[in-house]
Amino acid sequence: MDRKKILDEGLLEKYLLDELNTSDRSLVEHAIKNDKEVKKKFSELEEDFEKMAFENAIIPPSTVKAELKTKLEETKVRQLSYRPLLVAASISVLFLASSIWMYTEWQKTQKEFEVLQNQTTDLKERLNSLEENYVLTNTRLKTIDGQNIIPLLLKGNELSPNSRAIAYINHEKKIVVVNSEGLPKLPEDKTYQMWSDVNGEMINMGVLKTSERLITLKYIDKAESLNITIEPEGGNDHPTVENLISYVTL
Repeated sequence: MDRKKILDEGLLEKYLLDELNTSDRSLVEHAIKNDKEVKKKFSELEEDFEKMAFENAIIPPSTVKAELKTKLEETKVRQLSYRPLLVAASISVLFLASSIWMYTEWQKTQKEFEVLQNQTTDLKERLNSLEENYVLTNTRLKTIDGQNIIPLLLKGNELSPNSRAIAYINHEKKIVVVNSEGLPKLPEDKTYQMWSDVNGEMINMGVLKTSERLITLKYIDKAESLNITIEPEGGNDHPTVENLISYVTL
């Protein structure tokens, strides 16, 4: 459990950066001492930082330099005899700090790049969806733009007085397109369905989704009227007459 926490939460990197509280620091030090896998990972991390420091000579933040300068001045006063050793050690610390800082910045940049990639992918998908909807809507609009189109208004009855739908019929091309924007939204387990009345028999034309502006339905020959009912989600194989909310004769 300690090993998973240390590796998943990047506690080794924070340990090198001296950013851990007393509890987490003790946890890491104990794991480095007793867990071979953690110790190996820590050694690899140290080597990576040192290697990056020599291969990429970067200037660390001013706070690193200022802190190092203060440490050197304090040490200079107390231990002049060890000055060469302290300078060498300080240079090693500087390289290590620089490496850790650069590695941390690289990780942040990598995460930001991944977020940007995800946002770009999401935007492309949304644009593709909008383009597909535009093409589909434009095609349907063309089918109801002509001299042979008959528009029919279906008003709601007492069950749904605010309902409005417009059916566009082209008998020559046998096309029916319905604008269902005027139909109130239903619960998720209900849907609108349209029927053609042919000699007293109700024939299914398809369901009406209020989320779509124009819906192409099945054309029925010799229909005497169009009827809209409220049915269970997915539609029904026969109309629920008591849920009839609108009709129009042809």
